[in-house]
Amino acid sequence: MAGKTRAILSVLTFSTLAAAQAYKNPDLPPEERAADLVSRMTLEEKARQAQNAAPEIARLGVPAYDWWNEALHGVARAGLATVFPQAIGLAATWDTELTGRIADIISTEARAKYNEAIRTGDRSRYHGLTFWSPNINIFRDPRWGRGQETYGEDPYLTGRLAVAFIRGMQGTDPHYFKTIATAKHYAVHSGPESTRHEFDVHPSERDLNETYLPAFRASIVEGKADSVMCAYNRVNGVPACANTDLLQRKLKDEWGFAGYIVSDCGAIYDIYHGHHYKPNAAEASALAVKAGTDLTCGTEYRALPAAVKQGLITEAEIDAALKRLFTARFKLGMFDPPERVPFSSIPFSVVDSAEHRVVALEAARKSIVLLKNDGGVLPLKSSVKRIAVLGPSADDEVALMGNYNGVSSKQVAPLEGIRKHFDGKAEVKFARGADYTAGTQAQLDEAVQLVQQSDVAVAFVGLNPNLEGEEMKVSVPGFAGGDRTNIELPESQERLLQAIVGTGKPVVVVLTSGSALGVTFAAEKAAAVLQLWYGGEEAGTAIAETLSGANNPAGRLPVTFYRNVSQLPPFDDYSMNGRTYRYFKGEPLWGFGWGLSYSKFAYSELRTRRLAKSGRVTVRVKNTSDRAGDEVVQLYVSGARDSIRDLRGFRRIHFKAGETRRVEFSLAPEDIAGKGIRVTVGGGQPGPAAESVQGVL
Repeated sequence: MAGKTRAILSVLTFSTLAAAQAYKNPDLPPEERAADLVSRMTLEEKARQAQNAAPEIARLGVPAYDWWNEALHGVARAGLATVFPQAIGLAATWDTELTGRIADIISTEARAKYNEAIRTGDRSRYHGLTFWSPNINIFRDPRWGRGQETYGEDPYLTGRLAVAFIRGMQGTDPHYFKTIATAKHYAVHSGPESTRHEFDVHPSERDLNETYLPAFRASIVEGKADSVMCAYNRVNGVPACANTDLLQRKLKDEWGFAGYIVSDCGAIYDIYHGHHYKPNAAEASALAVKAGTDLTCGTEYRALPAAVKQGLITEAEIDAALKRLFTARFKLGMFDPPERVPFSSIPFSVVDSAEHRVVALEAARKSIVLLKNDGGVLPLKSSVKRIAVLGPSADDEVALMGNYNGVSSKQVAPLEGIRKHFDGKAEVKFARGADYTAGTQAQLDEAVQLVQQSDVAVAFVGLNPNLEGEEMKVSVPGFAGGDRTNIELPESQERLLQAIVGTGKPVVVVLTSGSALGVTFAAEKAAAVLQLWYGGEEAGTAIAETLSGANNPAGRLPVTFYRNVSQLPPFDDYSMNGRTYRYFKGEPLWGFGWGLSYSKFAYSELRTRRLAKSGRVTVRVKNTSDRAGDEVVQLYVSGARDSIRDLRGFRRIHFKAGETRRVEFSLAPEDIAGKGIRVTVGGGQPGPAAESVQGVL
């Protein structure tokens, strides 16, 4: 009886406490709990909680929390993690289902790492649950070093992949977020890196609404992203993190965004230092918070108490920002008993697990794009007994990773993958031939000699993330601050390709990069060309399987491969005129959506139909070969807005040998506005070399 009495008293005590301290009651709505908690803080405490490294408030039971975490293609910068292909490689899969599965795995590993960090009392950066991914900026120019982080140049493809990634990260639980995804960098941001803290962009209304904003709208309206990161640059004269037109009118009023906004790191500092838009931290911080930037990545918001005293902002306006931040933490279950949060029991053993490595391999296989295959040199015939592997990225683990990466327990570089896969079938020998941006005659001579003694040469050339990336100190010809000044291969690698092609032996070129390369010599002279991207921990296995035919490649380009920069407008010109497949009038090296297969597909019987509020398109697709493979069926629409051709649907489908399927797409009302809308469905960006059918809707 005494025990029962104590239990009743315990419940009553908790009920009394919860009533007095609503923020501790997990049965109350997160917004109500957040409001109660914020009301108990001092102004100084509020200011400290509005920075990424938020300190502990011991008297309120609020633990320290760092909002800064990365998960672009795996949990990043936090030690062990499964490493998937870089984001541009994921885009090349054209597979939203796979992207969603990968994001779900990333969030599972994130929760496992968070659980372990909480268990050991680790509250440091990169161990939280709020992730600053995905990067959905439009990769408008191949010179941008951070383009590798994006899903490519097309707003529709970017939006579809973003929605899948965000949903996979945030989960489907009705009460708790698994993690929180952050769509970045909002908005109109894609280099140059050297001026990102100071430049001003004046996009046309058309470019803004048809290119730069659609993926963000999809991320909010469909993906329900709970966080957005504002960019460094100005838009129409106003810094993005203080831009009420972007943050209030578009994001909140039009799209209904109710989550929180975080600045890019140091972007509030840029308001007064880079842009000289305001004179000091107090005025810049007040302006940003009033515009809607709730959280600074930095320490600038420590100036908010001074801003209140100066009458620049009210404490109530700061409270509104803090409520959004703590609502997010409550929705992540950070203040609730672990048994109530369904993700609290995920063990650390799932991190870098064998099951997750299988998906990393699947993604690497699906991301590879076969750009050229003259005479069917690929897959390699059984008669090939001596394989020469060459090039600086053949045995470079850095070229697997991409930026913003974790590190798995095992990375398989191409040389290792080929040696293992062809063991007992062919002799595999390696000569580097050249470094990325330099080379010696001795290296070149060794490579030529090896190729002369081999049946086929496989040359791994291109870039690695030490050459292209975010605001880097790189000062070699062709590169500047993480960006590129030209898009050709570095001279040392070009000489290597010319020398080995000159032997007369068949040369297969495998490109490693996070961006398009102007490899005109390889396109003309090599027997085959493949794009490997930064393919993640299993890239070496995947490329070896592709060379042998165990993997049938079906990746498609998410960017246009131009011949050289003379085909492009100036890098710092943000007009879309002349850029990407939608506006480029020249002849590319390889077009957006391009990619070959070891299978052959035929398109026929295109049918179009207008409905009351949509359009319907169906097409018959047949695998005409005796090899099973994937086809990426792509739907383009033109005529709704002058002659511009827009991607408006795609499906990656596996076909058995000889199999036929009828594939159906639906079109939104805005896609069929007007009469005589032209529809093209095919396996690549429509052109003379692509299999496609056309009709009118």
